[in-house]
Amino acid sequence: MQQIYDTQVAKRFTIYNSLFLDLPFDDIYVTGTLLPFLGKACEKGYQEGKSPVEIIQGFFEEMMPNESEQRKNDFLFQMIQYVERQVVLFDSIEDAAYDKINDINGKGSVKALISRVETDKKKKELIEKLKTFSVRLTLTAHPTQFYPGNVLGIITDLEQAIRTDDLENINLLLQQLGKTGFINREKPTPFDEAVSLIWYLENVFYHSIPDIIVRLLKGLGEPIHTWENPGILKVGFWPGGDRDGNPFVTHDITVQVADRLKKWLMRCYYRDLRKLKKRLTFKHVEELITKAERGIYFTLFENKNVYESKEDLLAILLEAREVLVNEHEGLFLDLLDQFILKVRIFGFHFAHMDLRQDSRKHDALWEEIFSIQGKEFTGTEDELISKVMKTRGIPALDDFQEPFHKEMLQSLATVRTIQAQNGEDGLHRYIISNSQSALHVLEVFQLARLTLGAKADNLPLDIVPLFETIDDLAMAPKIMDKLYKLPEYAAHLKSRGMKQNIMLGFSDGTKDGGYLKANWSILVAKEELSEISRKHGIKVVFFDGRGGPVARGGGNLHNFYASLGQKVENSEIQVTIQGQTISSNYGKQVSCTYNLEQLLSAGLENHLYPDAEKNLNKEQRKLIQELADSGYEAYKKLKNHPKFVPYLEHVAPLKYFGMTNIGSRPLKRGKGAGLKFEDLRAIPFVGSWAQMKQNIPGFFGVGAAIEELEAKGKIKDIQDLYQESLFFRTLLSNSMQSLNKCYYPATAYLKKNKEYGEFWEILFEEFNRSVEKIKEISSMSELLEDSPVTKKSIEIREKIVLPLITIQQYAIQTILDSGGSSEVLDKLILRAMFGIINATRNAA
Repeated sequence: MQQIYDTQVAKRFTIYNSLFLDLPFDDIYVTGTLLPFLGKACEKGYQEGKSPVEIIQGFFEEMMPNESEQRKNDFLFQMIQYVERQVVLFDSIEDAAYDKINDINGKGSVKALISRVETDKKKKELIEKLKTFSVRLTLTAHPTQFYPGNVLGIITDLEQAIRTDDLENINLLLQQLGKTGFINREKPTPFDEAVSLIWYLENVFYHSIPDIIVRLLKGLGEPIHTWENPGILKVGFWPGGDRDGNPFVTHDITVQVADRLKKWLMRCYYRDLRKLKKRLTFKHVEELITKAERGIYFTLFENKNVYESKEDLLAILLEAREVLVNEHEGLFLDLLDQFILKVRIFGFHFAHMDLRQDSRKHDALWEEIFSIQGKEFTGTEDELISKVMKTRGIPALDDFQEPFHKEMLQSLATVRTIQAQNGEDGLHRYIISNSQSALHVLEVFQLARLTLGAKADNLPLDIVPLFETIDDLAMAPKIMDKLYKLPEYAAHLKSRGMKQNIMLGFSDGTKDGGYLKANWSILVAKEELSEISRKHGIKVVFFDGRGGPVARGGGNLHNFYASLGQKVENSEIQVTIQGQTISSNYGKQVSCTYNLEQLLSAGLENHLYPDAEKNLNKEQRKLIQELADSGYEAYKKLKNHPKFVPYLEHVAPLKYFGMTNIGSRPLKRGKGAGLKFEDLRAIPFVGSWAQMKQNIPGFFGVGAAIEELEAKGKIKDIQDLYQESLFFRTLLSNSMQSLNKCYYPATAYLKKNKEYGEFWEILFEEFNRSVEKIKEISSMSELLEDSPVTKKSIEIREKIVLPLITIQQYAIQTILDSGGSSEVLDKLILRAMFGIINATRNAA
């Protein structure tokens, strides 16, 4: 596979990259000619221990000795623009070769799964599991995709041209790329973010999901049109509903996004029905397909709701199917069945929207409710629960002084509006961030009942607590046990099919407790929550807030889900993805299909093939607990270092995330001027470490933990654990990715800094320790030795982006040395961010 990668990707990049030299733009020839020299100067300079300032100044002295400061600065910006386009080219080449550098029909594919269950005589068991199992991939509004929409369109076309070696078109597209701006002139609104992600629904998921399910059911010999679980694969959707800390998301936007989802789905249905009409030209069938098409036309173009629900449309299609079978020998039946399946999968909603808000906002809302009613919202948790549950009405909106509280109530009211238009699947969950008690769940439960006029046994909404910090994860089982015992909440769960959704946040867990502790705490919480839920007869569904990068719980997703073991409830896989992870893993049909199949197979194989590798024994658990606790202590010590927050604020480019026009959300949750660690959002937190090429959240504490246990004589036990446990092996493998994306020479100048030198040394020592200890545990001579393609991809990307890293650090170092910033230096830092993030693909 590595040889294929070299041929299909590495060598192609070298060839197509030379086309940049011929782009007919001012100074592009000079830029393209000098960039390799700058790249070499960076590599050589860091090997010689030079700082970014010394490297850039040395380059100018040698290559541009008589140029003005203005000309030199212009040149640096041109370099950034040039490298950005190199990154796009490399992305497109990798995407074009996706089906060649990945084993599309190999392990983890639908084809391989069916073959395996047939050989092992587990076909019936698989079919039974599929009747209730599902994978739900939730696209989030988190902004880490730095490419504007017009650039994404060029990338798509470029990938197609590269796939067919269309040199003329490649050249034209590179010229277009050279003249197209990479920067959004204005911040996108939450609605803009939604529109961007709906593109993936329309152009990728709408085709990939039915294709996978059709192949799966056909392979198992199951009828498509009557299959009882069309939701084997689903898409969730956060833009427009995720108002956690984002004041720009309003109830109006929530309704607008839901409307856009339905309309764009109707466009897809309309196109498909027009294609069906070309084939189903038979007596009594053609009239029915025409009737279905007209109904969609009126819905789409004249805003007339011809169909009350998807069942009305399905009734017409199923009638047409019956006529086709009985009177026309089932000619083109496959085409009709596949469209019927699409309607059953996507309904009138396209994707499942979620509402999300922070628990502290609900606390404040209830305080005002009680204040308006002339009461105090004080007491113990049980007393407050009693007060909340006894509340029989909410004051009129005009009685509220706080506009945001009015908005929160109006947002809840959108549930009825959207469900009436898009069906219950359109919006049926409310996620509570920062859940720390049963009260936090019941506050939303009671608000929803009172706002929607529902009783406990007919509330059309799932209340989903999100447990994030290490302490909250530890308390989660007790919180849920308390909720399960409450009669009103028990009645609600009974009406929801005895199912409870629980979200677990890797992002804030890692930020709070470090890499090892967060991952282990989440697994333990899942096991304990599964046990307590089973005891109450509740089927618990875990929704993982994983994002994309390792530091936010990403990495190898299918290995992660395959490794959870039998103690964790496995009825569904639900996970968030964002930014570059959407475009890189799900942005094209081939990659989307591959990754969805891998996730689906991982969850199913965990059920069908339980083995020791996936289930930890008592001694293994004890060992991981020791490692997690030790890693936690190391991370806590770092987090409590007096320079930790100042380093993020004044050295890392944290504040610049708030200056990028890539997303609508604020940099932090709190409104205060000062930077508080607890208010920091995970994306700028993780992204800042990634910009510095230090990736602290993805590994810190791993080396320290292994070293501490090694001192206790347990190194052989850890090595055995790595060989025998898929969970632990995946944990370290994902951390290897973070370590491989580090480049500490770029910031080595900081060790001479009086204020931050000692802190930088702590980071660097743990980096070196983690690299060496992981190699020792895995018996590898170098990191990612067992994943040569991933290793090579990271290597090429890091080499492409090294000039950007150097330019950014040159600006940061200059600011630190001079004690003050300037417009040019700020802009260099900001502009370099884009290319660095895009090259890493899952950095924030």
